[in-house]
Amino acid sequence: MQYFSRHRRLITNLALGTFIGWQLPAINPNSVGVNAQVAANCQGQKQNQAQQEKTNFLAFGGGPAPSANEIAIEKNILYFQRTLSAMGYNPSQASTYFANGNDGQATVRYLDPTGQQQFKVPQIPNLKGASTMANLERSIQDLSKNPKSIFLYFTGHGIPNPEDIDNNAFLLWNKELLTVQQFATMLDSLPDRTPVVTMMSQCFAGSFANLIYQGGDPKRPVALQTRCGFFATVKTRPSVGCTPAVNEADYRDYSSSFFAGLSGRSRTGQPVSSADYNKDGQVSYAEAHAFAKVDEKTTDWPISTSEAWLQNQADKITQQAILSRPIAELLQAARPEQSYAVNSIAKMFDFNLQKSLLANLQGLDNSKIETEEQKAYIIRLGMELTNIGMEKQIRSSENSQARATLDKLIKCESSSWKQ
Repeated sequence: MQYFSRHRRLITNLALGTFIGWQLPAINPNSVGVNAQVAANCQGQKQNQAQQEKTNFLAFGGGPAPSANEIAIEKNILYFQRTLSAMGYNPSQASTYFANGNDGQATVRYLDPTGQQQFKVPQIPNLKGASTMANLERSIQDLSKNPKSIFLYFTGHGIPNPEDIDNNAFLLWNKELLTVQQFATMLDSLPDRTPVVTMMSQCFAGSFANLIYQGGDPKRPVALQTRCGFFATVKTRPSVGCTPAVNEADYRDYSSSFFAGLSGRSRTGQPVSSADYNKDGQVSYAEAHAFAKVDEKTTDWPISTSEAWLQNQADKITQQAILSRPIAELLQAARPEQSYAVNSIAKMFDFNLQKSLLANLQGLDNSKIETEEQKAYIIRLGMELTNIGMEKQIRSSENSQARATLDKLIKCESSSWKQ
C-alpha cells in the first residue's frame, strides 16, 4: 500500500533511518559553511579583562587556493571579530589566520557589480598569518602552555573521506588537508584541564564531532580533556554559505545564525530575538546552536557533539519508536533550547503536538514540503526529537559511563564566552 505520497515518503524515510546511516551525496567543492540583546554595554575595562583571562580565541578560515577562497569566508572572519567586540572582547587578542595571510597577494575571490570574477588582497584586521597546518600546530602548541579555555572557529571548505566518513577533513591554505584524527591528536597535546569548544562551518563538518575521542577515533575512549563542538551540518552532507557575492544581507549560513544567536546581533548589525531560552542572563553555545536551527533557512542539518553521540546510540527501531511518540510527550523531557527548536519548527508546519512526528507527516500537505529547505526543517525536527528521546533513555539506563559522557558533553556545550 502506498502509505505516503512521494514527498512524505522521502521525508519519513530520512526521519526513520538516516540520522545514523547517511548516504554520501556528490561532493560540492564550492560549498561551505558563519540574542536579542547584545550582552549589555561593557561594564568597564575590568570586566573585559576578566573575560579575556578565561578564553583563548583561535580562528582559521579561507579556501585552499584563490579559486576557492570566496569573499563570504573572509566576511565570516570579520563577523566573528565583530561578535567578539559586541560581547566585550578585544578582537586583537584572538589568534586569527586566513588563507594566504599577509603576503599581499590578491587571493580573495568576489564578484564585481557587473558580475565579473575578481580577486583582492585579504583585508582582515589583526591577521597573524596564513591558515596553514604549521600555523595551526604552532598555535595549539602555544596554547598548551596557557591554562585558559579555547574557542576555535573554522570557516572554509571540507571534504568527505570515502574510506572513513568518521575521519573527514577540512582544507587549509595550499590545499593542505587536516583530518578529524589529525586535529584531535593536536588537541590531545593540550593539558587535560584545558576545555576546548569548536564551531566549524564547512561541508561534511559533522565528522569532527569525533574530536571528543582520543585521537578522534570513535573506537577509542572519550578524551579526558573536556571537548565539544558545533557543526554546520552532518558528516555526510555538503553545507551552504560559500559565495563570491559581496552583499552580506543576502548571506544565509550557519556562521551567520550561530553568531547572531550568541551575540544578539545579525551580521548586518541588526538586533535579533534573544536566545537566552533558560532565562539565566547569558546565551550558551547550545542556545546559539538552537537559534541557528530555526534561523538558518538553508538545507543544512546542524549538529553538535552531544547530538551526534546521542544519534549514534540509536538504531532504526529505537528511532522509529521515538518518532512514533507524541511530540508533546517528548517535550516533557526537553531542555529549554530543545523546546524552542521543536516548537518553532513544528509551528512552521502547523503540526499537532499531541501527535507524533510520523502521524503529522502522514497528514501533511505536500505544498508545505516542496523545497529542499522545507525538507531540511523536517529533518532538523526529527533529529531534535531523537536527541530528546535518546537523552531520556540514557539517563534512565543503568549505564553510568554513558550518563557521565553525556553529562560531560552537555556541560561543555552549555558553557559560554561569559564563563
